[in-house]
Amino acid sequence: MAFYLYKGRSQDGSFIEGRIKAATKEEAIEKAAQKKNISVQSARKLEGVLYQDIEFFKRVKPKDMVMFLRQMTTLLQAGVSLVDSVRLLAKQSGSSVLRSTLADVEQDLRQGISLSQACDKHRAVFSAIVVNMIRAGEVSGNLDVIFERLASYFEKQHRTKQKVISAVTYPAVLAVVALAVVAFLLAVVVPSFANMFAGFGAELPWITRFVLEAGNWMQSWFWLIVLLLIAAGIVWKWMGRRAETKYYLDYILLKTPIIGSILQKSALARMARTWSSLFASSVPVLQAASIVERIVGNEVLAGVIRLSRNSLERGGSMAEPMATHWIFPPLVSQMVSVGEKTGALDHMLDKVAEFYEEEVDQAAERLKSLLEPLLIVFLAVVVGVIVAAIAIPMFEIFDTIG
Repeated sequence: MAFYLYKGRSQDGSFIEGRIKAATKEEAIEKAAQKKNISVQSARKLEGVLYQDIEFFKRVKPKDMVMFLRQMTTLLQAGVSLVDSVRLLAKQSGSSVLRSTLADVEQDLRQGISLSQACDKHRAVFSAIVVNMIRAGEVSGNLDVIFERLASYFEKQHRTKQKVISAVTYPAVLAVVALAVVAFLLAVVVPSFANMFAGFGAELPWITRFVLEAGNWMQSWFWLIVLLLIAAGIVWKWMGRRAETKYYLDYILLKTPIIGSILQKSALARMARTWSSLFASSVPVLQAASIVERIVGNEVLAGVIRLSRNSLERGGSMAEPMATHWIFPPLVSQMVSVGEKTGALDHMLDKVAEFYEEEVDQAAERLKSLLEPLLIVFLAVVVGVIVAAIAIPMFEIFDTIG
């Protein structure tokens, strides 16, 4: 959305001027007339940074995007024109970002710009795969089929992504809770018993001395631990945004036991699903490879895809670079090779995507079932040691007093 400067006359004839936020000029005039109860004479879009609707932290949610694609499919199949379909969805979308974007797309369509070109102006909302598949649909004349494929693609991508996030987040939350409990016991509970033990002057067991030292250290350096964790998070985020360092971060994550396998399967599923959707929509093979390389989300995998694209440009096979790299299991390179020979790459890659999406589901469930009892046992052991360190000297003190 943008800000518009409107000018008009009130019912008593006085001149009124003001600013209002709207997606289009027509909407600005309508809003100003209704809210201010005036007769609007003109409205002009305000330019400049101060008047831009900055959406740094807002994104179109996957469910909103899927809903938009499904509704576009239904409207186009029902015979509604493209411009009217976009206009209707711009009014009823649940996402403010998508409403504003679709309003701009509608204006471009009315000026004779194609849908793919209009969407290409909003890459923050419409990714490369959406723009290129729409472009292919415009050429072939089957936009409704393309929108249906895009909706299925985003649904499956979101489902796989959520499985990976769930697999990583659940044990991470348990680990954070466990560490927070331990830190609280060491920094707050244990020091309160230290003064009591010191008052009796008795020699403390080694386990108690160890826990008390740990508590003292936690009290003294707790701020440093927090600062180091924040600094590590900032450095990790910064490195992840640089192509030179992101490759090494992705490599480390892929080589991490258990987690690395899930991330590898997730990346392969995303690659295969994207490639299959592009091929099925008749996007040229070299263009499809470039799109997959950009959106696959893993620099190690993107590097191999780049080699496959270079091999295709030289007239070679797409499967050759895959067959020699560790990130691609033999299943993938063999399926791609068969698809190249039979001309059914979209079908083969679809099967690969289904296989690895199922693998991600199973691996995520196994990870949660494995880590949950391990973390519970870890927490029980640590808390048990702390309780024992406090209880043992107390029993000895009670015996002495008795």
